[in-house]
Amino acid sequence: MPASTDVAWCPGCGNHKVIEAVGEALEALKIEPENLVMVSGIGQAAKAPQYLNANMFNGLHGRALPAALGIRLANRKLTVVVESGDGDLYGEGGNHFLHAIRRNFNVTIIAHDNMIYGLTKGQASPTSRRCMKTPVQVGGVLLEPFNPLAVALALDAPFVARAFAENVEQTRSIIMEAIRFKGCALVDVFQPCVVFNKLNTYQWFREHTCELPEEHDPSDRQMAMAQAFRSDPLPLGIFYRNDKREIYEDLAGTGEPLFRQTPTSDEAFRAMLDAFR
Repeated sequence: MPASTDVAWCPGCGNHKVIEAVGEALEALKIEPENLVMVSGIGQAAKAPQYLNANMFNGLHGRALPAALGIRLANRKLTVVVESGDGDLYGEGGNHFLHAIRRNFNVTIIAHDNMIYGLTKGQASPTSRRCMKTPVQVGGVLLEPFNPLAVALALDAPFVARAFAENVEQTRSIIMEAIRFKGCALVDVFQPCVVFNKLNTYQWFREHTCELPEEHDPSDRQMAMAQAFRSDPLPLGIFYRNDKREIYEDLAGTGEPLFRQTPTSDEAFRAMLDAFR
């Protein structure tokens, strides 16, 4: 982005590192801006597409994924990347998260996971650690954190990965693999909030994360699930990859952009409608 860009994020925010990795990944993959759509919901992380040279759709809180599906069904030649926060994707958008994985349309989901609501001044998010105190949860968070990787694996998500924003090289590499992948690819990125989350700092993530074991087999779903349930240290890398799941666009029979498709009969029209139900 131009040096004069007015960036809304605080100095030191992990979002800067994530957007750096995303930008480098897109550049390395040589994806032209006109062929890329970045989609987000509401939140600090959801501002990310505004800082990239691409088409973008900024939707309602938690509603990034259904918009992304509509874009893919309208024109499957587009590369669609959803980039939003843990609150937006796993909280307000939790129901859409589940069904996006079930449908398995060709989208890359990059979750900026800072374990806090950064836009609305620091209340607990779905991934906040238990007992962490916030201005709202003054006695500490009561619930165990939502585990997006385990949930995704339980739904047979075909690509599941996790990164730490400070390691831009690894984050970029994982995002590149996710974008290349044909299907619903989840990349959960630990992204410290330097203002509202005083627990999960850069130092905390350095001390409480590790690489997946060398013997880890990303084609083994049960092994991936076991790694997803590890809590300290939290593993980083590509947990699972399954290239055999059929994508929703193929099941729905979409080929050319929808505005170019003209049903030739009432029967064909009904068949096309049935494909989207």
